Amino acid sequence: MNQTNTQLSTAQWQHLDSRHHLHPFTDYKALKKKGSRIIVRAEGVYLWDSDGNRILDAMAGLWCVNIGYGRVELARVASEQMQQLPYYNNFFQTTHPPGVALSQKLAAITQPHLNHVFFTCSGSEANDTVVRMVRRYWALLGHPEKQVIISRHNAYHGSTIAAATLGGMQPMHEQSVVLLPGVEHIMQPYWYADGGELSAEEFGIKAAHALAERIDAVGSHKVAAFIAEPIQGAGGVIIPPRSYWPEIKKICAQHEILLIADEVICGFGRTGKWFGSDYYDLRPDLMPIAKGLSSGYLPIGGVMVGDKVAETIVEKGGEFAHGFTYSGHPVAAAVAAENINIMQRENIVDRVDQEIAPYFKGKWSQLADHPLVGEARSLGLLGALELVKDKTSREFYPAQLEVGNRCRDICIDNGLVMRAVGDKMVVSPPLIISKEQIDELVELAAKCLDLTQQTLA
Repeated sequence: MNQTNTQLSTAQWQHLDSRHHLHPFTDYKALKKKGSRIIVRAEGVYLWDSDGNRILDAMAGLWCVNIGYGRVELARVASEQMQQLPYYNNFFQTTHPPGVALSQKLAAITQPHLNHVFFTCSGSEANDTVVRMVRRYWALLGHPEKQVIISRHNAYHGSTIAAATLGGMQPMHEQSVVLLPGVEHIMQPYWYADGGELSAEEFGIKAAHALAERIDAVGSHKVAAFIAEPIQGAGGVIIPPRSYWPEIKKICAQHEILLIADEVICGFGRTGKWFGSDYYDLRPDLMPIAKGLSSGYLPIGGVMVGDKVAETIVEKGGEFAHGFTYSGHPVAAAVAAENINIMQRENIVDRVDQEIAPYFKGKWSQLADHPLVGEARSLGLLGALELVKDKTSREFYPAQLEVGNRCRDICIDNGLVMRAVGDKMVVSPPLIISKEQIDELVELAAKCLDLTQQTLA
């Protein structure tokens, strides 16, 4: 622990935090009353707070610390790069070796048609870039009227104005004075809540056909693209029925619109494949990335750009008037490249696919037997629990009871980070988690479910 962290007590840190720090996605009044938890160090899959409590981080930070905490290789690479070239931009027809090397590496691990990357600093910026690039692409092809991008309700694509508009989260839209025009939203493939009497496969077809219906309503000559996460992460780990993505692919092809697969959460091994697009056999025209790109060690994101889009922008476009001061930052790029090297050297993606994800699925599914759990679903190292009042009818508790938030707080008090999305409890542990640590995760989750149920008796 560095010297600064040893000089203040938890209460002192909380006081300073309350006075000066505005947190993301936070009820500030409630936080001021409660006080922040002060995280001071981390190793592997564990965090330690300023009171010495060890916490199993089943969310990998914010879906991102794929190779776990404490990797000295990444710290060493960052230090070496900072001493050689701490910063230079990619404007003014210049570049630097870390940016070029990472571009080449990303082209090698993504699908064969994804040979170009536009660097950003986050997933939100990546999705802002997508909007600019999609509309520029169609304008260059002589179709400036193709402006509309179709997304899904309850999708999350970031929190800037453009990215929040692409997302389908109503609370975010309600707080925005202005939303980006030309964005439409359709139903999500959330069988558990919305499937009714349909089988999962029947519902998957229905949800996919909502895209075709919206294209017809808007007019295919106006629709530029469809954007979706392979699996909706922040929406509650919504895993689409198997029938969904094949039908979506057909519809995009039939109507000649671009397919955007937002891989900010699903990318870099989370599904047991390098990308969710690999798992679902998608062929996206654009693919936003971030989070696991550097395992969260430094801020970096980007958009993988398919050949037909890249060639149009390069050959027909002139200047693409878009970019960021820190696009392709040399230190972040060097760390991201080493993160990928580590994943390759240690066969992390194959290990998740063949060993850890199947073990996790078996253990996680046992939680479906708990009286509070209506469904325990998982894919790769993504998992969700539906907390319900009645398993048979799939009836949820009244929203005012905040069952998910109750469970979340009980979890953290018992040494487990498990996120609440409404009354869905979701996990996304580091990919390097062991079988023994999965056992610990599930045991802690079961204990916290018991404690949550007791508060509802």
